[in-house]
Amino acid sequence: MAKAPTDKTNLPSRHVTEGPARAPHRSYFYAMGLTEEDIHQPWVGVATCWNEAAPCNIALNRQAQAVKLGVKQGNGTPREFTTITVTDGIAMGHEGMRSSLASREAIADTVELTMRGHCYDALVGLAGCDKSLPGMMMAMVRLNTPSVFIYGGSILPGRVASGANVPAEYLDRDLTVQDMFEAVGNHQAGNLSDEALDVLERVACPSAGACGGQFTANTMACVSEAMGLALPNSSGAPAPYESRDQYSIASGLAVMNLLEKNIRARDIVTRKSLENAARVVACTGGSTNAGLHLPAIAHEAGIDFNLQDVCDIFRDTPYFVDLKPGGQYVAKDLYEAGGVPIVMKELRKAGLIHEDCITATGKVMGEVIDETRGEADGKVIYPVETPITKTGGVIGLMGNLAPEGAIVKVAGMEAQHQIFTGPARVFESEEEAFEAVKARGYEEGEVIVIRNEGPAGGPGMREMLATTAALSGQGMGKKVALITDGRFSGATRGFCVGHVGPEAAHGGPIALLKNGDVITLNAIEGTIDVDVPDAEMEQRRADWKGAKKTIYASGALWKYAQLVGSAQNGACTHPGARDEQHIYMDL
Repeated sequence: MAKAPTDKTNLPSRHVTEGPARAPHRSYFYAMGLTEEDIHQPWVGVATCWNEAAPCNIALNRQAQAVKLGVKQGNGTPREFTTITVTDGIAMGHEGMRSSLASREAIADTVELTMRGHCYDALVGLAGCDKSLPGMMMAMVRLNTPSVFIYGGSILPGRVASGANVPAEYLDRDLTVQDMFEAVGNHQAGNLSDEALDVLERVACPSAGACGGQFTANTMACVSEAMGLALPNSSGAPAPYESRDQYSIASGLAVMNLLEKNIRARDIVTRKSLENAARVVACTGGSTNAGLHLPAIAHEAGIDFNLQDVCDIFRDTPYFVDLKPGGQYVAKDLYEAGGVPIVMKELRKAGLIHEDCITATGKVMGEVIDETRGEADGKVIYPVETPITKTGGVIGLMGNLAPEGAIVKVAGMEAQHQIFTGPARVFESEEEAFEAVKARGYEEGEVIVIRNEGPAGGPGMREMLATTAALSGQGMGKKVALITDGRFSGATRGFCVGHVGPEAAHGGPIALLKNGDVITLNAIEGTIDVDVPDAEMEQRRADWKGAKKTIYASGALWKYAQLVGSAQNGACTHPGARDEQHIYMDL
C-alpha cells in the first residue's frame, strides 16, 4: 500500500521541494538520483564531524550511513553533510589549541547555515571530540528543529603486557592518552627512558574513538543522554563496537518520530534537563569544561543557566562513579556497568532527577528510568547512598580573585588536598609556564598563575593539559596548585583552577597579581582569594597598562576575540535566543 504524501505546509523543506516555482530545485535533486517520493518526504540533515585528524572522528562516517538507514525506514529523506572538528589531543600544548573553543562556535554556525540554506526539517548530529559535541547540540537548540544527537563512541583502553621494558606502574593496566601526557613529564624528570616512551605511545590509543576517561568528550556524551537529546545508553558503546550501528539506525528512526509529533530541541532542552545534565557531570567526576558548555547550550535556548548555576548543582550532588582521571575506570567500563541510565537511576533514588523532562525517545525521563534494567555494580557505579564522596567531583569557587567565579575538578582528591595556600608565581602565557615547569623553575607550595589565556585574551581559552600533566609526571601534582583564566582538559588532575573570571584581558583581578601574592584556594568552602588589600589592588588597577597584545590581528581568531563573551556565560559569540526575532522551523 502506497504511503500518503507528506503534508509539508509547515515544514522548511517545502521552500525547496514544493510547487511549480521549485522545478529548478527539484532538477538538482533528480540529478543526485532522488525519486519523486524522496523529494516530497521530510528532509533530515545528517551532520557529522568526520575527519582524519584523530581517532575520535574517524568512525563517524560509517555511523552516519547507519543513521540514514534509520531515517529512510521512518519515511524520511536523509541528506548527509560534514562540518569541521579541531581535536584537542592533537591541538594540545601549542598554538593550535587556540582554535579549539572557537571551533565549537564554527561547528554550531556551519550546521545552522547548512540547515537554513537547504531547508532541512530535522537534524541528527554525530560528533566525536570535545568541542564538536556541544557545538552540534548548540546548533540543534539554536535552530529548534526536531533533533537527535549521537556520540561517535569512546576509544578502547591501551595496555602494555608484562615483560615490556617500561616501569611497573604502566604494566597490566588500562592506559589512556592522559597517561601519555603525564609520561612526558615523567620523561622530563628522568624517570622514563626514550625506549619506554616509544613503547607507550604505540599502545596507549589502540582503536577509533574519543579519549576513554571521563574527559570532556565522554562527559558531554553523558550530558547528551542526561539532557534527553540522545537515546538512552547510546553514548556508551565504544567506537569499534558494531552495536553503534544499531544506535545510529535507532536515532534515525527516533528523529522521524519527533518530527511527526513536532517535538523540538527546546522542548527537550529546558532548565530542568540542564540541571539533570549537571547532576550527571558531578556524580561522574566529569570535565570542568561542562561548566562552559552547559551555559552555552542554555544560551541557545534563552535560558539563564551560568557557571554559578552549574556549580550550585555540582555542590550538592554526590560523586559515585569511579572514572578516570580521578578514578580507576574508563568509558567502556561504564557502558558494561549499565551506562548513563543506571547512573540516572541512582540519582533518582536520591531525589536528584527531574523526571518530567521529555527525551528524544518521545517519553519523559521518568519513563526511561522505569525501563532501565540493572543496578549499580558497586565497582564502577557505587550506590548513591554510599558514594565515593558526598559532594560532586567538580566544584565552583568565588572570591576576590574571581568575582565571576572559577571551577576546579576535585574527583579523586583527598579532602586535605582541597585547601591550598601559597605564594603566586605568575606567568603571562602557557608557553612561559610550560618552559618553567620543564626547567623546574618553580617551588613546592607555590600557586602557579597562567594568565592572558581567556576566551578573548588568548584568544581561544586554551587548555593547559601539557603543563598540568608535566607537573603530575614530575610528582608535583599535589605539591603545587595552578590557576588560570584559560581552561583545563578533562584529563587534568591536581588542584587546577580554571575559568577564572573576569579574565585578564578584561581587567579581572588575575591581571593584577604579582609574584609572591598569597593565594588561598578552598574547594571545601568554594572560595578563591588573594591576600592583597583592596586599596593596593585599586592602585595596581590604576597602574595596569591594559590587555596583552596578541599576534592574532586578523582572521577567525581575531573575529572570535572581538565577539566572545565571558566564560561564566559559556563564552558565546552571539546574543542567543533571548534576542531572536524568529524560529527557523516556523519561517
